[in-house]
Amino acid sequence: QVQLVESGGGLVQSGGSLRLSCAASGSISRINSMGWYRQAPGKQRELVAKITSSTTTTYADSVKGRFTISRDNAKNMVFLQMNSLKSEDTAVYYCNADLTTYGTIGSTFWWGQGTQVTVSS
Repeated sequence: QVQLVESGGGLVQSGGSLRLSCAASGSISRINSMGWYRQAPGKQRELVAKITSSTTTTYADSVKGRFTISRDNAKNMVFLQMNSLKSEDTAVYYCNADLTTYGTIGSTFWWGQGTQVTVSS
């Protein structure tokens, strides 16, 4: 099995910064892309940022220039540096990984349990 464990969420004032981390563990043979999604109350889960194994990045328009995604392939970790936070960034942030496990063919998506980010105005 695979586990994705997030950390780094919390309460921060508007304009502040937070850094989220996610570690993937288990029977992993290859990780393709890793990313961060978020879900605010009453809204659908949306992509925040993702990064491929070749470090190509994609960002939601709402976070471009403020958030930076990075990964450590050796440790199977992904990070999200969030700067200039706004109240509208308040949400539960979920780590996601598209990966292949040993003994299987093809990749599947795995999710972390989520970490709360609250930005006070």
